[in-house]
Amino acid sequence: MSLSAVHGTLSSLRSCQTDIGTGMDIVSDVAMDLVETQDGEVNPGIKEMEAMILECAKLDREINYFVDIVQQVTAENTTQQPEAMFSLSAKVKEKFTEKINGLSDADLQNHQKVVAFKDIIKNSLNQANQESAENTEELDEDIAVTQSQVNFTCPLTQVEMVNPMKNKNCNHHYDEAAILGLIKARHSQKKKCRCPVVGCGNTDVKQSDLIQDAMLRRKIQNQKRNNNRT
Repeated sequence: MSLSAVHGTLSSLRSCQTDIGTGMDIVSDVAMDLVETQDGEVNPGIKEMEAMILECAKLDREINYFVDIVQQVTAENTTQQPEAMFSLSAKVKEKFTEKINGLSDADLQNHQKVVAFKDIIKNSLNQANQESAENTEELDEDIAVTQSQVNFTCPLTQVEMVNPMKNKNCNHHYDEAAILGLIKARHSQKKKCRCPVVGCGNTDVKQSDLIQDAMLRRKIQNQKRNNNRT
């Protein structure tokens, strides 16, 4: 196998990671459905969904380490002689096995989508309990529309968010593609990324500060479905 073929395989693995992330989002949505339909006792299916999320996080982590190790090993040896390629393969296997053996499943709890899953389940349960304990009054329709526009609109694009990301430090939301693009652009200029929300004092937004807000994404999707029915 040539180095170009190796790089092509790594690219395919990265695509697989995108599919894994999409699958984890679907599992989170199913878990929220279970929370909404449960009656009193916690649905055991939620635990099954959590186990699936952890398995996906484990696979995602392994792909990350495998890609990093392959890139490191191939960068050290650019020759494409057959005997050299066999040697590189053995070296990758050795390093990857050593890395995986040193990992702990406890670390998976820090995976971004695992954290997001636990947050949305917690928030969904709290919301369900609150709705069952209180008789909430409906907001005036005009106020509700205005509020949803504020909550669902990205401060960067000024359009409705598709994949909302929440900043853990200032609690503001942005569309994923927009905020990651801004962070990348500012860093390429050797500058910090300021939160784009007017009046926010957060002057250093980092990618590690962002978590996916599945609850908000779900609300946006529900509003779209309701609008399509009318």
